Amino acid sequence: MENQQVKNISFETFTWKIQNFSKQNTKNLRSKAFPIGHHKWRIRLYPLRKDVNHFSLYLMVADSLPDYGWSRNTYFKLVLTNQLDANKSIVKETQQKFNGGYRSWGSTFLSLSDFYDPNQGYLVSNTCIIEAHVCVSDVPPHAIKLNKTSSISPSSDPNLLDDQETESTDGSETLTSVTCRSSRTEDEDEYSDLTLKDIIDLDSLGEEEASFVPLVEDACMWHPDLIESQRNRSERFKLWAFTCLGQVLHFLKTSKVKDMDEDGCNHLKGLWEELVRSSGFNLTWLEPYVQSALGMKSHLERATDIDGLRDNLAAIEIKMKNLKEELAAAEAEFVEARKTLAEARKGYKEIDMNDVLDYSMF
Repeated sequence: MENQQVKNISFETFTWKIQNFSKQNTKNLRSKAFPIGHHKWRIRLYPLRKDVNHFSLYLMVADSLPDYGWSRNTYFKLVLTNQLDANKSIVKETQQKFNGGYRSWGSTFLSLSDFYDPNQGYLVSNTCIIEAHVCVSDVPPHAIKLNKTSSISPSSDPNLLDDQETESTDGSETLTSVTCRSSRTEDEDEYSDLTLKDIIDLDSLGEEEASFVPLVEDACMWHPDLIESQRNRSERFKLWAFTCLGQVLHFLKTSKVKDMDEDGCNHLKGLWEELVRSSGFNLTWLEPYVQSALGMKSHLERATDIDGLRDNLAAIEIKMKNLKEELAAAEAEFVEARKTLAEARKGYKEIDMNDVLDYSMF
């Protein structure tokens, strides 16, 4: 790691070089824990799955800490290095407060097609290089005046970004939270330390609702604005909103493709429409997964048709096999019959069966 100085802000840098990228488990890829500012951190790659079309990075707390009662003010930058042209390296920078409800911050960097294209320079010889530049300070984030001098290249397709990003006058970008809270200004209060336990009474939940809590807590960790959006709601409404969210998350987590028949789709669609219509959550991060699940019905129907055609093909193949066997037996019988006929014809003279027997006088 190395130190950098940017207008009284001292950075320490950690470089993460991922070799043999295609052989890594990109559904759960994190760097080793590294110490900066007497704290431990990790860089996390957003899980790459079939339904993900962008490359995203997050800085996350690696210490084992309680859910609340701690905080860290930071100014940090995440860099996706361009190995062919350093001027095209993508830099996302921000000031944020980490705490029990906000253990990670991150953003999208570029489309996966651009990342995987070796000519773009971000994945070269199956290797990518990522840097984290971190400054931990006792000064609240909004009190630090940034001196943004980083040269960055914006994402090739802004529509791929999950979080809204703002562009500064010098062309650099500001990293927003995972939770699309880019509209928050420096004059607003610091981010809340609230956790799910602080805004709803978990002990009042029934057995079924309580089973959703781990899923909801995990969602809130990655998308802390879920909690922020319910800050001023009534206790009853918050219980309903998070329970409804938990039902959707549980359905997606436990259901299989074969479950997405008409009944399954109608059930998920009803839960989702109610959640979107009334909860007040920003659910842009969840919508692709729901739509993908709802799309499984047509996939399932097509799979059923294909299975039927496959069974029909198998039946025809068996019939063909039986006919081939019958044909082979008939051919063998034919050869034997022809041989028998040849033997019978030896010494035999053909006579026209229509000739009259008659008799002759000599």
